Amino acid sequence: MRLALFSLIALVGIAQAAHAQDAGKRSRPNVIIFLADDLGHADIGFQQRSKDVKTPNVDAIAKHGVRFTQAYVSCPVCAPTRAGLLTGRYQQRFGFEQNPSPQTPPNYGLPGDQVLLARLLKDAGYATGMVGKWHLGFEPEQHPMSQGFDEFFGFLAGAHGYLDIGQGKNAVLRGREPAEKVTYLTDDFAREAAAFIDKHANGGKPYFLYVAFNAVHTPMDVTDKYIQRFLDVQDQKRRQMLGMLSAMDDAIGTVMERVRAAKQEDDTLIFFLSDNGGPTGGNASRNDPFSGFKNNVREGGIRVPFAVQWKGAIPAGKTYENPVSSLDIFPTVLAATGTKQPEKQSTDGVDLVPFVTGKQRDDARPHDTLYWRYGEKWAVRDGDMKLTHAEAGPAKLFDLSQDPAESNDLSASKPDVLKQLQVEYEAWSKTMMAPRWKDRREQPLGAARRPGAGGGED
Repeated sequence: MRLALFSLIALVGIAQAAHAQDAGKRSRPNVIIFLADDLGHADIGFQQRSKDVKTPNVDAIAKHGVRFTQAYVSCPVCAPTRAGLLTGRYQQRFGFEQNPSPQTPPNYGLPGDQVLLARLLKDAGYATGMVGKWHLGFEPEQHPMSQGFDEFFGFLAGAHGYLDIGQGKNAVLRGREPAEKVTYLTDDFAREAAAFIDKHANGGKPYFLYVAFNAVHTPMDVTDKYIQRFLDVQDQKRRQMLGMLSAMDDAIGTVMERVRAAKQEDDTLIFFLSDNGGPTGGNASRNDPFSGFKNNVREGGIRVPFAVQWKGAIPAGKTYENPVSSLDIFPTVLAATGTKQPEKQSTDGVDLVPFVTGKQRDDARPHDTLYWRYGEKWAVRDGDMKLTHAEAGPAKLFDLSQDPAESNDLSASKPDVLKQLQVEYEAWSKTMMAPRWKDRREQPLGAARRPGAGGGED
């Protein structure tokens, strides 16, 4: 009897330890961020706007999580958005308003006083890895592995061919050294990200993986494997873009398969979004139903597809209608992982989990007001009203609840609202730094309307 009692106590102890271990695991989820490049708002299956796209793996993230219909990034071009995402702050707070390039002086890019999400998670005991496009600076101190990432496979600049290894400041790197070879870069990113998962899934501590694709940014490189899936699409550039997109979706599927193989999908917080709207003329992307495009602060340049999955912690198959921002990823991850915000670094984002789980009241919005400033272009959204200075001439006022395409300027009929938003924007702008450099490729307000070339280093 005594032996049986001791055995029962032992079994209970083992069960309690296993439960505690499981609870501890759930309290510190793995984190994966999938970031697309130059993807159009309409060019993901879960958006239900483009019948020619095939993105089952991205769609699955939305199916098993939350799809956000009014998701914004903090800039209509690549690098500033990435700086904001990884710091949780309006990048204008530290003067990162334009894209850097290999030709810019050494002090351009990420300043040394900004603490990135990777650094915080690394210090909190996470294994940290990055695969893909960096675009935050070229100096050794700006390298991903100087900013909190344990491992890196990718390139430092803003654009890269998919079939070549590159050279100089824009070579594909493994760590800090040139990589051995490149096959098709999106496939290579899938392989490296999957290897990171395999390495760390059962390594005794959680991991953070940032997968920043260069797809579907130009050049329009696509292998026959992917182009064969879209032979019925007549427009050649659109066909190429869809092939590049399908390769990215396959890559995400490869990573998610490794997460599932490790039986860790329930314990992994996953984000998918694009860095800006599509440069429609550059890569045949589509921003339906919005006007505007990359390099422009109309909705088409700054509103992006966005989905978050965290099984067991947030609802599955939910659509969230209120405005959210890429700046929200940083505080959402900190809250989910129990990681402290840096004492001397404020955040402009919010934890999204209470909003999508119903812990916040139904009429609460994550953001009452959102701001954008990109050179001469700027915008402010307060509630559903948006004041947009995207073209030469006076700013224009739109009610996004009635006019998401920004086609009906209400400036003349609502002068008080226009004045209020102008004052709000100017007050915010005064608290930001002046741009620390200017991108020579920025399209000025007075230039002819051009729906984004999407090439070069942007």
